Amino acid sequence: MMNKIEETGEQKNIRMMTRYMAWANKLILNDVERIPAAEIVKPRKAVFGSIVHTLNHIFVIEDIFAAHLEGRTHGYSSRNTDTPPPFEDVKISLQKMDQYYVDLSNRITIAELNERIDFEFIGGGKGSMTRSEILLHLVNHSTYHRGHVSDMLFQISYNCAANDLPVFLRDAV
Repeated sequence: MMNKIEETGEQKNIRMMTRYMAWANKLILNDVERIPAAEIVKPRKAVFGSIVHTLNHIFVIEDIFAAHLEGRTHGYSSRNTDTPPPFEDVKISLQKMDQYYVDLSNRITIAELNERIDFEFIGGGKGSMTRSEILLHLVNHSTYHRGHVSDMLFQISYNCAANDLPVFLRDAV
């Protein structure tokens, strides 16, 4: 018989939040997949210029912080790629990266969550965050940019699925 390892409140919240991020990102990706391809790449008055480039930015930031967490270099010189990859590539990459964070949250210890990671910001300057802070930042960051994508979908009269935390807690937990 296996011993059950008690998780702390922080571990439980990190696990819930990384699952929420993956779930909500999947919902928005599925919504985007339903619109005409031309709308996905259409230039818009938005921070990253298009739906696909905004979604790619979410992936790039998750990838950068995965490198920070693993203590390796990430190879990015910007917070996004110069041009966005095809939507299908972004979708696959983002879902794999989200699964990376879900898997990480399943095995991370409280000591690891409290470990401080030092890094260089893309734009210059030093950063330092605990692993827990990094994970919460990524959840918040993806929520922020899903909001941008939702607004761009609204501009083409497409109502996307609700991807708020209370909906996740009701429907997916």
